[in-house]
This record gives sequence, structure tokens and C-alpha cells, in this order.
Amino acid sequence: MAPLAELGSSPQAMAPAWFSVRRVRPELADTVTIDLVPPRGAFTFAPGQFTMLSVFGIGEIPISISGDPAETATLTQTVRAVGAVSTAVVGLRAGDLVGVRGPFGSSWPVTHARGRDVVIVAGGIGLAPIRPTICAVLAERDRFNRVAILYGARSPNDLLFTDDLATWRARFDLEVLVTVDSAGRGWHGGVGVVTKLIDRAPFDPARTTAFVCGPEVMMRFSAERLMTAGVPARDINVSMERNMQCGIGLCGHCQFGPTFVCKDGPVYRWSDIAPLLAVRET
Repeated sequence: MAPLAELGSSPQAMAPAWFSVRRVRPELADTVTIDLVPPRGAFTFAPGQFTMLSVFGIGEIPISISGDPAETATLTQTVRAVGAVSTAVVGLRAGDLVGVRGPFGSSWPVTHARGRDVVIVAGGIGLAPIRPTICAVLAERDRFNRVAILYGARSPNDLLFTDDLATWRARFDLEVLVTVDSAGRGWHGGVGVVTKLIDRAPFDPARTTAFVCGPEVMMRFSAERLMTAGVPARDINVSMERNMQCGIGLCGHCQFGPTFVCKDGPVYRWSDIAPLLAVRET
């Protein structure tokens, strides 16, 4: 095992800093976006990284960062209530304190995508971890060729960041396609799984970098569809989720083959992760 110093022994890695809640914005019935103020005036991160959020007396959970990397005065995270800690985070109000460790993990290869077509595929709440990449790409839009954002959710009521979607769709330098699995008569958008949008997106497979985030089964089918279209596996990137508890590769809870998702991920190239996903668990 690597020495502790190599795994991350800074105060941000080993002990939480107390951030104050500036604002809590409802997104869905069980999901909020929370803006946190760092105690030392700035918080920097790379798109795709996550933090360990803690609520005193309840526990700690890993949460992807969903904010704009350029806005260092605020840490923005989108949280769905699925357990005790996340439910407590969703219930926070302005002025409350929350513990933060990090940022941790690998990042989306935005720099590598410069000069190339970009295809972003997100499913459900998977739009949150990939939103910082969209912000980074749009901040230097002239450095990229064609950009396509493909987003799918279970229903219109499950669509995340609807204001952002409207803003992105109003631009002339993006292709934004949205679909839902099912909808009522009031929905005028696409219906079907998000993978079907890949065939409609404009991109040159040989010069495309793809970013995929969502449920694991959705990422599997998206990667297969992209490869069928001609995108090499090495140019497809996915964000994995596992039971991360320490954030620095010490506890072993998130071990995935020879890797630790908290340290070697959560962003992986599909060419590296596909062989591990093919191994049947016992």
C-alpha cells in the first residue's frame, strides 16, 4: 500500500472543513442543489471530481460537484435524498454548516477534447456530475468543434436543471437533444431511451471525445452505441459510482478490480473499465 502522504494527507483530505450553506434550490421532489461557502474564501476543483459531505452526528457521503469550475467562491453540489445522510443534506437551510473533505478523484479530460467534437450523454441525475464539464466547454467554446448534449430522464418531472437546458438549447453553437422514457400529452419532446439520441447527434467518430454519466446500464449501452458509430473505446469516458467511504483509497470499500473508484476514478476511459465490467461478481 502506498504511503499515506501519497494517498492524500492534507487537512482537506483527512478532516472536514465546515462550509456554510448559502442557498438550497429545489430541483426535483427528492433532489436539491446546495450552494456552500468555503471557510477559506475559495474552493477549486476539476470537472468530474467529488467531495465527501458530512452532517454532524449522522455521517458522511460522497457527492459529485455540479457547479461551474470558474466560480471558486462557491461549492455547488446536487443531492438526492436516498439515505440518512443525503436526506439530512437535502433538509439543510441557509446558515447551516456542513462538513466537506476534498476534492477527490479523477476528472473529465476536457483539455484532451480541445480541437475535437464533444458528445455528452447524461441520464437522470447523471447530468449533475457532468454539468461542470459543460460549463468548462462553454467557457472556451471556440476551442472545440461540434458539441452535442444528449440528456434523458424517466419523465418530464424528472428532468434536472431545466433552466440550464433551456439556456443551452437557445444557443446556436450546441446540439441539445432531450428525451424521456414516458410522458403524458403535455410533453412535446422526444420519448425513448437516451441512447437513441446518439444516432441523431452530429459528430465525426474519429475525432470525438465522449463523456457519459448516468446509471451503469445506461452507460454500458451508450458506450456500445458510440463504438458502433465508430468512436474508439479510448475516447469514451464514464463516471463510475461505488461505495466510497474514505475518498483516498485507504478503506478499500470502493475497490473495483485493481483500482479504487475514489482515487483512480470516478472518471475512467471505457477502454480501461469495460474489461472490469465484464467480470461476473461472486
